Amino acid sequence: MTSASFFKPPRRRTIVFVAVIGVLHYAALHWLTAQANRIAVPAPEQLVSMAIVAEAPQPLPEPPPELAAPLPLPPPPAPVLPALPPPVDLPQLSVPEVAETPAAPPVPEAPAPALAELPAITPPPVADVAPPQPAAPPVEQARQYKTDVPASAKFELQVDRRDADGTKWTGVAAMAWQNRGDRYDLTLEAGLNMFITRINLLVLSSEGLIDASGIVPVKATEKRKGRAQTATHFNAADKVITFSATPATAPWQAGVQDKASLPFQLAAIGRADVKQLAGNIDILVGEEKNATVFRFQMVGEEELDTAMGRLATWHLRRPPKKGTYSSQLDIWLAPSMQWYPVQIRNTEANGALTTQTVTKLTVTGN
Repeated sequence: MTSASFFKPPRRRTIVFVAVIGVLHYAALHWLTAQANRIAVPAPEQLVSMAIVAEAPQPLPEPPPELAAPLPLPPPPAPVLPALPPPVDLPQLSVPEVAETPAAPPVPEAPAPALAELPAITPPPVADVAPPQPAAPPVEQARQYKTDVPASAKFELQVDRRDADGTKWTGVAAMAWQNRGDRYDLTLEAGLNMFITRINLLVLSSEGLIDASGIVPVKATEKRKGRAQTATHFNAADKVITFSATPATAPWQAGVQDKASLPFQLAAIGRADVKQLAGNIDILVGEEKNATVFRFQMVGEEELDTAMGRLATWHLRRPPKKGTYSSQLDIWLAPSMQWYPVQIRNTEANGALTTQTVTKLTVTGN
């Protein structure tokens, strides 16, 4: 083959193309070499890192499918639940036991009505528990005494006190009884007369109505030295006694008295019919925090020495009552003086003794 035929146009283009490619490869190789010399040793690592950076985005999309794959994993636990049914066979074995328990349901059905009845039964006892206990004792004097309330009068009394340790002291008391026909007022002040003043140790007051049953207290107060005043309210309409010193209440009953009015109610009973003083005389008395039945008994007729002279009296006594009151109360009534109380004595459980004796009595009413 001649050189002319070798460089014919078709072959000439091929040669030129190959030559161009060779030149380009040489230029590329020369450029790469120059770059390698410029970057030095780290260049290979950078080339590798570039390759990694180029491939890094590709792994990123792959994880999502892997993440998506774990998500379906939760369902497998769900299928595990179906595996629980096998234990269901066990309940089937206990079915006979369940069959025995159904027999129990009929039992609750019987108690059910009983329980429904209990609520209805429970309230009544609760309502009955408080009233019956205090109210039961007064029933003993439910016969209702005939009364004849004495006329108005003023009293001056001497107070003799002997403490439990033997200490003695004296004082004075003033009592005013007002009979207004259908109403009454009563005050008692006991204390010590000093040189130019008076010290009240005890102040009692009582006010209310007067009817066929005698004295009917509506309100009574008590004030002791060094203590706050207390009040007792007698509500006949609601048949209840209330106290300012406690939220407790007590049942009201006809004939109930307070500590101040009690001696005058006894006088009214004796004035109406002395025979009523025979045997036990039970009177419900409302005090500062409760109401208690005072049971008096006739001690006998006695002559009493007073500043007014020798007086014929009827001696009544309320002895201590275990579980109710521990003190003894004695009252002397003077039949010749409208049965007024002319002496009152209180003997405490510790031995302390207080006696109030009339030194002057002035009748101010008919």
